[in-house]
Amino acid sequence: MYMIAYLLSTAIHLYILVIIAQVAVSWLINFGVINIENKQAQNLVALLKKLTEPVYQPIRKYIPPIGGIDLTPLIVIIVLNVIDHFVIWRLFYGAAYY
Repeated sequence: MYMIAYLLSTAIHLYILVIIAQVAVSWLINFGVINIENKQAQNLVALLKKLTEPVYQPIRKYIPPIGGIDLTPLIVIIVLNVIDHFVIWRLFYGAAYY
């Protein structure tokens, strides 16, 4: 059971890193640091979008961008951390370790 919890927790943390990378790349594009006309940059943006958009779309139905700032990545990271902490670790280890 420990191995399943560890693998699920690792997958959640890797997905959080993908979300952070997607946010950082979008900021770098908006500030003109990354040239979006570059083929490698287009491939990176497309990959990150394919990985994150399926999770973002249902949340964006209820929480639109506020003042031009998309809060969806923050909400997804918070939900994933809650799932990691309360569901996975407490489910497999119980409250005795806390």
